[in-house]
Amino acid sequence: MNNSHIRALTRDDLERVSYLVDANAMFPSEMLADMTSPFFDGDETQRWLVFDDGQVDAACYFVPEALAEGVWNLLMIAVDPKRHGAGLGTKLMQAVELQLADEGCRILLVDTSGKDELQRTRKFYDMLGYEREARIRDYWSQGDDKVTFRKVLA
Repeated sequence: MNNSHIRALTRDDLERVSYLVDANAMFPSEMLADMTSPFFDGDETQRWLVFDDGQVDAACYFVPEALAEGVWNLLMIAVDPKRHGAGLGTKLMQAVELQLADEGCRILLVDTSGKDELQRTRKFYDMLGYEREARIRDYWSQGDDKVTFRKVLA
């Protein structure tokens, strides 16, 4: 696996990551400053990686799961819509999994929406070998279930 284009987030990347968050309609990108400040302040439990092959076209954010030994949660992954299907998300996920496995972590969790428009996202995690572990009905809002995926890191 070639991870030469994957690196840690820098402050200079924030404008581009804001674009990725907005382009994928994930959450208000104004939240990024607060989300990234612990990372930039040296909190090693906050992890941000980007895919940069001349321009940052994908980013992800993952943290340890509170009160669970060796369990991490991917809270965000965003790929430039112009590059969906080009393998950038797969490369980022492989880098996250490898990094955590190398540290002896056991499990990576990913939550997403059960809405029809996120079917492609759920198929992405299926393709990467994640198991659909749980579904919480009406979690995000009425009619929007939370689907939790799980992968054992070995």
